[in-house]
Amino acid sequence: MITHLNGTLIEKTPTHVVIECSGVGYFVKISLNTFSKIPISEGKNIKLFTQLQVREDAHTLYGFHDLVEREMFNHLISVSGIGANTGILMLSALSAEEIAHAIASDDVNIIKGIKGIGLKTAQRVIVDLKTKMEKIEFSSENIFVSNNTNKFEALTALSALGFDKKNAEQAINKVITDDQSVEDLIKEALRIL
Repeated sequence: MITHLNGTLIEKTPTHVVIECSGVGYFVKISLNTFSKIPISEGKNIKLFTQLQVREDAHTLYGFHDLVEREMFNHLISVSGIGANTGILMLSALSAEEIAHAIASDDVNIIKGIKGIGLKTAQRVIVDLKTKMEKIEFSSENIFVSNNTNKFEALTALSALGFDKKNAEQAINKVITDDQSVEDLIKEALRIL
């Protein structure tokens, strides 16, 4: 298993990065929370913790800025009805800390507010993961880092996550402000969608 990558950032989008390690480029799917913590410019050296998902038709590498997010991802995909892409979508809509607090406080509405998560799945997440959330430690640092992005990147990210482009654009227009980062913009739009 590939547990982490340490290399040069070649490409960065809100949904994936390409990292070159010793001449090999790795395509890694990421959450918006991880995107917000990666250096702004390409060509920088970065380290991502990874999780390899092997299926009959694909080997997909998922990347995380810290071990807590990777651990939360693994907890989420252990729940029946939540696959890797849904896990990444959940970690894009909410931080690992927010998901853990929602589970610990039995807040079904926060979890079912994420696209693709219905009432029964949200309830299953809480039932299956409540005791595990007591073991996770979180830092107090702010999950989002401000950087220069725009409406186009937010729309591209939402489209890549499977949202209808027209609906995504309407949601972005409702929540956009002048000094808002792409991560905050996408997070707010996800709450509407």
